[in-house]
Amino acid sequence: MIPGLDGLRAVAFLVLFGLHVDYLQFGWMGVQLFFVLSGYLITGILLRMKGALSAKEYFLKFYGRRFLRIFPLYYFYLLVMLALTTWLVSVRYKPNVMQVFVKQAWYAVLYLYDFFSASEGFSPSRFLDHLWSLSVEEQFYIFWPLLIFLVPERSLKKLFLAGILAGPVFRMTLFFIHQSGFIASLRDPAALAIYPLPFSHVDAFAFGAYITRFSIPNARKQFLYIGIALPLIGLATQYAAIGTMGPISALGYPVTLPNGYQFIWAYTLLNYWFAVLIYCVVHEKMFVRFLDWPPLQYLGKISYGLYVYHFPIIWFAGRIRDFGVREEVVAPLVAILSFIGTVAIASASYFAIEKPFLGLKDKYFPVELRERG
Repeated sequence: MIPGLDGLRAVAFLVLFGLHVDYLQFGWMGVQLFFVLSGYLITGILLRMKGALSAKEYFLKFYGRRFLRIFPLYYFYLLVMLALTTWLVSVRYKPNVMQVFVKQAWYAVLYLYDFFSASEGFSPSRFLDHLWSLSVEEQFYIFWPLLIFLVPERSLKKLFLAGILAGPVFRMTLFFIHQSGFIASLRDPAALAIYPLPFSHVDAFAFGAYITRFSIPNARKQFLYIGIALPLIGLATQYAAIGTMGPISALGYPVTLPNGYQFIWAYTLLNYWFAVLIYCVVHEKMFVRFLDWPPLQYLGKISYGLYVYHFPIIWFAGRIRDFGVREEVVAPLVAILSFIGTVAIASASYFAIEKPFLGLKDKYFPVELRERG
């Protein structure tokens, strides 16, 4: 593994966890960092496989390895939650909450939860809501390997730049479609419908893909200057749009970016900054000493499980309210309990489920590849 990238995964999860325990309103950006990082890692793998394997081996081994990496934990989680929610419905424990999962789980089973999340029929579920991003990633894995295989090396830059441009173009098009009422089933307001759709995040994956082959000039300076400018732009936009800067912990970018048409342009700005960050870590070795700190490396290694399990664990930890715990201590207590519980369950899951299946990748789909960077 490239030094620092496991640590980046951990950081992405930690800020997202901070959002879900109501401390960091900018924490949703952790998902964007995951998307850009996926674009970087998957594109690098695909390009190396393309250069080393036949067409049949390229597709068979990529999808075989992805299957063993993604599906076992994902479907284990859905199966356990289906059994748990069905039982809790039978004992009448918060049946309305549990029935939402039972009714909506099939969207997640088919990796269509992102499309469902954008529809007016969507009902929030603390057991499913976070799975929209995994649907987006899985859909990326379907079409991106074919594009990488078909596009010649000399045209890769055009492909990646087209993907970067396509992101805001898609989001603007979706906004006009939403406003026109042409697709009546989309959620209101437009920002809620645009956020979970896979087309809205093409530029995130494309930015990650771009830095696998092409350099970013003055990357350190760009990282610093854009990092300073981002919250200033965000807070100014909020003030201009709604007359207030909003929660400071959102840094001017509340989740779904509902104000000042941020849902069209701000994703691209944030995605670019994350691409610069990844480039600096990989090529400039920036923050590597911190990111390779063993606890962060470990959290990065189990980050898939952390992401899948954390949302329902936070909800169950929040049930301490049912025991009369004072509200002022609920938030910190939920954060502590759910973090410990998430790490414990994700660790057990990693060693009992993920690791055994990961061991099968090289047995059934062996690939001799060297990491770039």
